[in-house]
Amino acid sequence: MDCYRFTYSIYHRPFRRSLITSHGEWKVRSGIIMQLTDERGRSQSGEIAPIPWFGSESLESAIEWCQHIGDTITTSQIYGIPDRLPACQFGFGSALTAFNPALDLPCHTNLDISALLPSGAAAIDCLPALLSQGYATFKWKIGVLPIAQELAIWAQLTMALPPGVKLRLDANGGLNYAQAEQWLSAGSCQPQIEFIEQPLAPNLLAETIDLAQKYPLPIALDESVATFDRIQATYASGWRGIYVIKPGIAGFPWRLAEFIQRHQLDVVFSSVLETNVGKTAALQLASSLNLTRSMGFGVDDWFEE
Repeated sequence: MDCYRFTYSIYHRPFRRSLITSHGEWKVRSGIIMQLTDERGRSQSGEIAPIPWFGSESLESAIEWCQHIGDTITTSQIYGIPDRLPACQFGFGSALTAFNPALDLPCHTNLDISALLPSGAAAIDCLPALLSQGYATFKWKIGVLPIAQELAIWAQLTMALPPGVKLRLDANGGLNYAQAEQWLSAGSCQPQIEFIEQPLAPNLLAETIDLAQKYPLPIALDESVATFDRIQATYASGWRGIYVIKPGIAGFPWRLAEFIQRHQLDVVFSSVLETNVGKTAALQLASSLNLTRSMGFGVDDWFEE
């Protein structure tokens, strides 16, 4: 049974500008960078980046777990991290995976990355700079302002998109059924819209499936499939559409990979606003799965460094 020396540090990264979604305003991204060192002195890092309103543990719970471990941890203890700590599972799991000498970690530099636009009219102002950086897929948060106001901004935004550029509309579960129909109707007439993400709250899966059958614009689920148990439950309930999965809070990477491959899920991997430590682990996992949709990790502009 392998044993590792364990160390960690807590970070706090202010956003360049607040991230506003239907969940509220987010000003500082906090998380944990952890490190495992084996008996040969080799070290691997992992990141624990919880988002409790998405269904993961809180940062406080993750810190408590790290304090509980002490200075050393065994492989069996890592495998035993409970499902109530999915961000911890990913952080420790990705660090542990990196020690495997038989594992040829794939290069992720050729992956297509989509960029996150700010909500509201600020998206229009930010678009030219992001286009100049080579992004060809964008995510825009909706369900933040009154729907008439957002539809007007959306009309301007789509006119500013060059041909071939795609836009994803992310409601974060903030729409009611009638509002979702308005967006699906409008988006179905616009070929540049790739999908609408999580239009309804996670507890309204039956209604979401109904909407997916009524409109040609694809629907993707995000909050509904935030953690591994939710991914399993949503698949068991019949969802065969797009899964927007945040690996950083989806538990052990090997378990997630096996489920995606076994069921041939249509997957978008998305950021939890982590540092490059967690981002690298998530994108290596995406490369190993040969995912074809643009990855939602274009968030570097949201931070100072």
